Amino acid sequence: MTPEWDSFDHQGRLQREWVTVSAMLRLYCRGKHGRRDGLCTACRELSSYVRRRLERCPYGPFKPTCARCPVHCYNAGMRRRIRAVMRYAGPRMLLRHPALAFRHLLDGLRRRPDPPRQQSR
Repeated sequence: MTPEWDSFDHQGRLQREWVTVSAMLRLYCRGKHGRRDGLCTACRELSSYVRRRLERCPYGPFKPTCARCPVHCYNAGMRRRIRAVMRYAGPRMLLRHPALAFRHLLDGLRRRPDPPRQQSR
């Protein structure tokens, strides 16, 4: 299963984040749920949720990694689920997808951005 490179509206950082999370979800689903042909229903649901959150990110292409972001946009249940995915897949990314893992580590070193300002009406 290949990440959807061209269908994502934003370029750069958001696209990289989507590709990285997609790879993590595939590793997690394969390891925890035994799926070899795509994602199970629960992982597909989480993937869709992550995608919506990324599409609505107030930082756009300047998005920091989630761990360094001052705006936590996931609800509590989804945040627990994605943390479990990252905890499982993170170390495995170094072996399975070293370029993505390295870029994610570099993105995590970027300066933490200021929270986006609300537009006044």
